[in-house]
Formats: sequence, C-alpha cells, structure tokens
Amino acid sequence: MTATDGGPVPRYGRGPGPLRRVLPPARRFLAGRKGVLARLGAWSVAESAQTFLVGYGVAQALDRGFLAGDTAAGLGWLAVAAVAVLLGAPVVRGVFAQLAGLTEPLRDGLVRRAVARSMAEAQARPGGGDRAAVSRLTNQVEIVRDSFAGLVLTMRSFVFTAAGALLGLFSLDPALLLVVVPPLAGGLALFLVTLRPMAAAQRRALAADEALGDHATRTRGALRDITACGTQAQAARDGERLVAEAAGTARVLARWAAVRTLALGVAGQLPVLLLLVTVPWLRGKGVTTGALLGAFTYLAQALLPALHTLMTAIGAAGTRLLVVLDRITGSGPSAPLTGPPPATPAADPDRRAEPPAPAVELRSVTLSYGARAEPVLDGLDLRVEDGEHLAVVGPSGIGKSTLTRLVAGTLAPGGGVVEVAGRTVAGRSPAELAALRVLLPQQAYVFTGTVRDNLTYLRPDASVDGILAAVRELGAEALVERLGGLDAPLAPAGLSQGERQLLVLVRAYLSTARLLLLDEATCHLDPAAEARAEEALARRPGALVVVAHRMSSALRADRILVLDGVGAECGTHRELLGRSPLYRDLVGHWGETLS
Repeated sequence: MTATDGGPVPRYGRGPGPLRRVLPPARRFLAGRKGVLARLGAWSVAESAQTFLVGYGVAQALDRGFLAGDTAAGLGWLAVAAVAVLLGAPVVRGVFAQLAGLTEPLRDGLVRRAVARSMAEAQARPGGGDRAAVSRLTNQVEIVRDSFAGLVLTMRSFVFTAAGALLGLFSLDPALLLVVVPPLAGGLALFLVTLRPMAAAQRRALAADEALGDHATRTRGALRDITACGTQAQAARDGERLVAEAAGTARVLARWAAVRTLALGVAGQLPVLLLLVTVPWLRGKGVTTGALLGAFTYLAQALLPALHTLMTAIGAAGTRLLVVLDRITGSGPSAPLTGPPPATPAADPDRRAEPPAPAVELRSVTLSYGARAEPVLDGLDLRVEDGEHLAVVGPSGIGKSTLTRLVAGTLAPGGGVVEVAGRTVAGRSPAELAALRVLLPQQAYVFTGTVRDNLTYLRPDASVDGILAAVRELGAEALVERLGGLDAPLAPAGLSQGERQLLVLVRAYLSTARLLLLDEATCHLDPAAEARAEEALARRPGALVVVAHRMSSALRADRILVLDGVGAECGTHRELLGRSPLYRDLVGHWGETLS
C-alpha cells in the first residue's frame, strides 16, 4: 500500500512486538516491589472473601432459613451477606492505598527514562530538538500511569472475585462448576485469541484511513493544478485504490470485532442461560434451591460484571498502555504520538491527562420549565464512562439541548444529581466548570484577534506543535492556511458558519477538559468533514457527548441515547433497533433522506 505521494504507508508489527519488549523491564519493576504486591494481595483476598460470603449467605438464607421454616436463621444469613457488602468500602480503600505504591514509582521511573532519552538524543544530534520530549514527560507518562492503574485494578479484581465466586460455587455444589466454568473459560480464551490480530487490524485500518484522508486533503487543495495538468484520471485512480484498501482493512477489522462480540456473548450470557436450562438436571443431582439462587447471585453480582470489565480494559487500556510504554522506553518505533497505532489518541503534545473517572453521571434527574409544565426530563439515569462516545438523538424540542446544558452546569435540575468526573456541577463557578467540560453550541463563537488566539482560547499555553497537530486532526489545515497562518488576523464576518464551527472544534480539541459536549456543533459542516471531526474528538482522551444532527453521527458512537419526551432508551445501534420504535423511525427517515 502506498501513500498519495508515492511513499510507503507506515506498517506496524515487524520485529519483536511491544509486549515482548516491555515484559522484561515490567518484571524487574514488579520484582522490586514485592512488599506492595503482598499487601495488595492481602486486600484482594479480603475481596475474595467478601464475594464468597455474599452468594453463600444468600444460598444459606434460603436453604437453612426460610425454606426450612427458620425465619431467624434466614435473616441471620442475609445479615452476613449484607455485612459482606458493607465491608467492600474499606477493602476498596485499602486497595487504592496500596495501588499508589505501584503507580507513583512507575511514573517517576518513566519520567527519569524520558529525560535520559531526551538528553541522549540531544547529545547525539547537537542542534536538533526532541519535539516529542514534552509529550513523553507529560501526556504519555500520565497515560501509562492511568492505564497501568486501571489494568492492575481490573485484573486483580477479576482474579480474586472469580476465585471467591468459584470457591462459593464449589462449596454450594461442585456440579454448578460443570455448568458455569466451561462457557466462562471458553469465552475468555476466545477473547484473548482476538487481541493480537485485532490490534494489528486496527493499526492497518487507521493507516489506510489516514492515507485516504491525506489524499483527499491534498487533492482538494490542488484542484486547479490537477485540472490544468490534465491529471484528473490519475488522481481518481489513486483515490479509488485508497478507498478499496481502506474498505478492505475495515472489513477485516469488522470480522475480528464480530469474533470479539461472540466471545463477550459466550462468556457473559451463556453461563446464565446454561444454568437456567440445566436446572432440572441440577435438581436431580441434589442441588438445592438456595444453591441455585446463590449461583445466580455469584454470576450476576460478581463473575459476569468482573469478566466484562476485564475484557473491556484489556481490549482498550491494555493496548494503549503497551504502545505508549513502548515509545517512552525508546524501544519501539520513533513515530510521534499522533501516528497510526489505534489505542493512542492523537493528542496535544503537552496535554496533561487527568485520572480516569466516570465522565458523566445523572441520577434521577428531572427538569420542567415551569411549576405546572410537563417535565422535559423525568427521573433520567445516565452514566457515561471516561473515554466513551455517546450520541443523543430524538425529535426536535424533546430535551437534547436541555440535557447538554444540565451536564455543562449552565442549567440546574429540578431534582436529582448531575456529576461530571465524580463531582457535582451544581453551584460551581464558571472557572471550575471550564476545567471539567467544554460545551459547543450550534452557533460557534469566534472573535476578532489572531487565528492562534481563537484556537487557544481554552488553552492559552498550548505549544505550536500541539496547535498544528490539532489542526491536522480536525482537517482544518486548508482553512488555517487560507486565513494566513496562526498569527494572521481573524475577522469573524469573513467566515462562514461551517468555518467558524471548524475553528471552534479545534479549540475544543486543545482543551484540557476530559468531557466535550457537542450540541449540533457540526451542523454546518459537510458529512465528510463532520465525520472526520467527530472521529478525531472521539480519539482524544476523555468522553464525547454529541447531540446528533445527522443519524450518521449517531452510528459512529459507542452508545446512543434516545429521548422521546416520555422516557429514554440507551444502547448500541443494534440494541436500539430491537427495542426502540422511535429509533427505528429515526433511522428509517434518515435512510429515506439519503435515498
């Protein structure tokens, strides 16, 4: 595969992989912290005991208590389960206290390694600056620390939660393990098999996509020269070839994504189904009613949530950790952070990543415009994870903009709680809110000044490299060049609505806030520019919430929230097609418009 200028498109995966390069120093790092690991293991054993007691207590409450006619014993065993649940809080505190003993030394060691590498490169090439040094010292180090912390928490929790649950199942009746363990193990094994080929497919897909985008940008900027030289046919052939290559890589990625979805289904749904189907057989083996209820408790409350979290973390944070750690240590490719590897977001070189936390959480949020008015939002519960892309759809006037204003803190709910990054937004100052989120309305705000002033309005200290990287990511190079560069004066009256929106999107990309709220902020862009902008913002560290102007925007999201004026449905495109008549109507209308 070749780029539009005849140079090769970057390929990845040659030579030793990042995992092989990173494992030796990782082993040395962990070997030097055996005390911390031992204390972390002790707290994790307590978590296993807690998991064991919850399911076991429920089972015994039924068998030895209520079904045996002994209400006091049943209540006593339920009290044991309740105490086990309450003990989760000190266990979590203990785990986090020990986690700092791993993450902070890791960060310090990476900073020292990054400084040493930068100094070595400076000595080897006098006069040549290391433009990636700032990124390694700030953004990349923080990405590694946060991803490492998340993986340690997730993998530790899964191992010890699974141990407690499986021990509980064995103690209730060994026959339960024959039903539950095979689909769990099979689904997890299938998921692990997909990791390496899917990561390679993601890298190839992104490289092909970038090559196609580069061709389109350069062709658009050189239309006059292409026409004057009569090279339209060659440009068209190049474009067709790149489109075919991008489509081929996308199909490969889709196939592996289907296998991963199958793995999640096998591990996450099949155990419950098999347990239900085999109830008569288990009863024939002497499994009690309480043991069956305890088994369902272990599955629903412990095993399946822990497994789903593990698969999500390994599939996302694990790849990102390997790629960035490989670059900081200097053993991997020397490409910049904004290169093709999929799990490393194209980011401002000096953006500081905040510790990951739930981006948005709404609990029983209600809002009415007037004392007797029907509520626009009524008891809405919503959770958006850090790093998630959520699209909000629904008929005009249904409450989509109201929702974004509530999350942004510019509108107070009539009831319920709105939190961003674990902090309530009610009563916070504009400066505090600006650090948490960026809200982009439909009417983009630009002002008289330089292009740089407008782009760095939310990030005055952004470096030139960071600004240019953001401009490239959002596809605004041609616009900035037409305006005369970063230091050129900008007159708002001379810009179209679409050009204003594009500049404001770059401004949002540069912000340090980890939550972006787009209220039809791309409505004046053409579909291709809108797609590129949303995909770039979705790759940026943090969460993205988009009030969709086109249904194609919703299809790019991880999940979709459908508001209908009465209730709300949230799920993936496929899930909503199955359970939301309004969403089916919206998709149908969109399809008719396209045709």
